[in-house]
Amino acid sequence: MKTIDELLSEGVAGKRVFVRADLNVPLDGTTITDDGRIRAVLPTVKALADAGARVVVASHLGRPKGAPDPAFSLAPAAARLGELLGSDVAFATDTVGESAGATVAGLADGQVAVIENLRFNAGETSKDDAERGAFADRLAALADVYVGDGFGAVHRKHASVFDLPARLPHYAGHLIATEVGVLRKLTDDVKRPYVVALGGAKVSDKLAVIDQLLGKADRLLIGGGMAYTFLKAKGYEIGKSLLQEDQIPAVQEYLERAEKNGVELVLPVDTLVSGEFPDLKAKAATQPTTVAADAIPADQEGLDIGPETRKLYASKLADAATVFWNGPMGVFEHPDYAEGTKAVAQALIDSPGFTVVGGGDSAAAVRTLGFDEQAFGHISTGGGASLEYLEGKTLPGLAALED
Repeated sequence: MKTIDELLSEGVAGKRVFVRADLNVPLDGTTITDDGRIRAVLPTVKALADAGARVVVASHLGRPKGAPDPAFSLAPAAARLGELLGSDVAFATDTVGESAGATVAGLADGQVAVIENLRFNAGETSKDDAERGAFADRLAALADVYVGDGFGAVHRKHASVFDLPARLPHYAGHLIATEVGVLRKLTDDVKRPYVVALGGAKVSDKLAVIDQLLGKADRLLIGGGMAYTFLKAKGYEIGKSLLQEDQIPAVQEYLERAEKNGVELVLPVDTLVSGEFPDLKAKAATQPTTVAADAIPADQEGLDIGPETRKLYASKLADAATVFWNGPMGVFEHPDYAEGTKAVAQALIDSPGFTVVGGGDSAAAVRTLGFDEQAFGHISTGGGASLEYLEGKTLPGLAALED
């Protein structure tokens, strides 16, 4: 895989460089609530612009249905990119139409443009190779060189991720090169003890990675909504807590395999419960109760790991040489149920080992809860991509960057 460093050494002055970024930021109307993904691509965009390239930045945002939708416009992201760069960023109001063509043609050396949301064109996400290829052909006409730097999208077989690199000289940007280097530390020659903390809502989202980790990790700490399916699989009463009943057989098999393989699979010993799910917008105070994990009342719902579990998980992370964390421990968006996620984040900071926050909601939680991002070894920009890499899958966007 060639990297941007090789491209820069070859010279990019005057060349149109297409940067497939991940600007899929959360929006409240037109206000960006977390600009982490924009900041993550800055090193690549700035390096290219400083070297005299004419930089064309492209990304998706949200899930529009193959047609323009103002709610998913990249205009706020383009404006924020300009603020972070300290220079004007041109914005094309379409992807491969008249505006995109004119905007790119109007770039001078060292200038940057953002084209509109790639998913406004049905060809971006089409499962039909010909339709995807036709869209990739039109994107290729906008550039001379391709730089892949949208790690959060590399697990998607989309036109701008998979098909476009085949049509242009292609390189990995700084972000993708960093992400791949970090993930290799979690899969090849791992320093031990290797501890993985998994949370989030659905156990089904994590089954494949748990399957892989049962042969690689020394400890698995389970939290979040997915923990209640594990507790139910052990025969515990979980009340109204989130449950994926169809996953119980798989979870039981994993519990047995963990014991057989000598992998310490750690479940909550207590939990914060409430009779009503909290209002995440109003964030009005609630009155959670702490109960043992095997004694959740029938009319209550588990919403965060309890204080004893926080201490337990911190102790299990204290001697780790390598840590991977993906998924919050509770409903961290509400202050009454954020302490479990805070405790795990702080335990990563306190750990002497190499710590990786696996993107998605975990990365959002780190920023939302006010932690210093520099205190972690690495914060990934792609939760789904990170998990699929750890599952051992071939990621289309990475395969497309290989020579």
